[in-house]
Amino acid sequence: MITKSKALILASLCCTALGSSLGEAQTVPDHPRVNEVNQRLDNQQARINQGLANGTMNGKQAARDEAHDANIAKRESVDEAKHNGHLTKGEQRRLNRSENKNSRRIYNQKH
Repeated sequence: MITKSKALILASLCCTALGSSLGEAQTVPDHPRVNEVNQRLDNQQARINQGLANGTMNGKQAARDEAHDANIAKRESVDEAKHNGHLTKGEQRRLNRSENKNSRRIYNQKH
């Protein structure tokens, strides 16, 4: 059984690992689609951290949501590699749908 303190430690380790893999949203000149996806990922990470801090999310929930975000970031990188650092509208739409789904999951867990 995971205690609350163990869950917080686990979540903080996941946040640290995910933060280093995702990094902060870096603004890429002339790449508005990439910038939008990166900003949304950063916003969702902030919401997860806030949920952990105020106790509305536990470490397991946070780790799952961060894994979803890491998957989105990985798919974004693969899509960018196909098009010289750009995203097509279809790729952006697909990534946004995934972000929307994860955003709803985060909201439901916090409320």
